[in-house]
Amino acid sequence: MKLHVEGAELSSRITGYGDTWVDVGGVRHHGAVLLMPGHAVEAWPIDTFEALQAEHFARLLERAPDVVLLGTGARLRFPHPRLTAGLASRRVGVEAMDTPAACRTFNVLAGEGRHVLAILLPVQPASSPQPVLNPSNGYVNVNS
Repeated sequence: MKLHVEGAELSSRITGYGDTWVDVGGVRHHGAVLLMPGHAVEAWPIDTFEALQAEHFARLLERAPDVVLLGTGARLRFPHPRLTAGLASRRVGVEAMDTPAACRTFNVLAGEGRHVLAILLPVQPASSPQPVLNPSNGYVNVNS
């Protein structure tokens, strides 16, 4: 999906997203990413919700965000409170939502000048089985 951003610094705004990618400032990034307004896009070390660890969230404290958006992929999933306890103890809000909603919310909050940080897991992680059409029989196979 392509997003139109008005009145915002384009270089740090999400301009589109798909199953395995997100466009930031018109540049495509594949896999999971970490975004903050005014900072370079960073690859996030994991691409599935199940792989999240408390250490992943603890590393975000040095960036001093006001709020962390967690795009959890194709559907909304809530991380266990023990994973985000370090952020909560510093009064940093964590908002979990599906990744498309997190993309839209990031643009709104960044456009308001908020110190927002987004972790966007892909809607379809690269490590997930991918459907592939088998041309010999016309059936869809799932490769893992």
